[in-house]
Amino acid sequence: MTTNDNADVTDAEDTDVEKVTDEAVDEATEKDDAATETETQAEPPASIVRRLARGARAQLGVILLAAALVASAGVAAWLYFEQYRPDQATNPAAATVALDAAKNGTVALLSYSPESLDKDFAAAKSHLTGDFLSYYTQFTEQIVTPAAKQKSVKTTAAVVRAAVSELHPDSAVVLVFINQNTVSKENPDGSFAASAVKVGLKKINDTWLIGSFDPV
Repeated sequence: MTTNDNADVTDAEDTDVEKVTDEAVDEATEKDDAATETETQAEPPASIVRRLARGARAQLGVILLAAALVASAGVAAWLYFEQYRPDQATNPAAATVALDAAKNGTVALLSYSPESLDKDFAAAKSHLTGDFLSYYTQFTEQIVTPAAKQKSVKTTAAVVRAAVSELHPDSAVVLVFINQNTVSKENPDGSFAASAVKVGLKKINDTWLIGSFDPV
């Protein structure tokens, strides 16, 4: 046999092997498809319904969750912009209101006359709130009133300068510089004092009230 004859025999054998391989692959594929079709046909209709129902419920759950998240985000945005409104609660106009409340309250606290103590203290207490209101009421009744009446003490206060140190929607801190003049029976010429006070404010029913009054 020649070399060409050997090559032809080899090519023929390779072709036969490829045919056998292809036939085997095709046969295996046909068996897999038949098995899949048999399994699908063998699956009870009820099982298919349950499977579809589970998929529908899962999809519905995703939709409901997305809707709930969107709704909650909408509510949060409404509360933030319509009720909390931090930009409006801490803007320059709000700072001016807090500043005026601190100045007016400070003057009322430190100004009184023996002829009008009850009126003066009542006016001062209208600027106060919380524990400081309780403290001021007790202090003026037990200490200031007896001394003012006995020694004819009269004080007048004036705010020289004031600035907002902190400002939040419901609280603020204002630094107030004060000049105070005091006259009495013992010192008719009067005495002058300059001081600085850190005034803590709280917003109660849209009104700034003094909740603390601390010398600096």
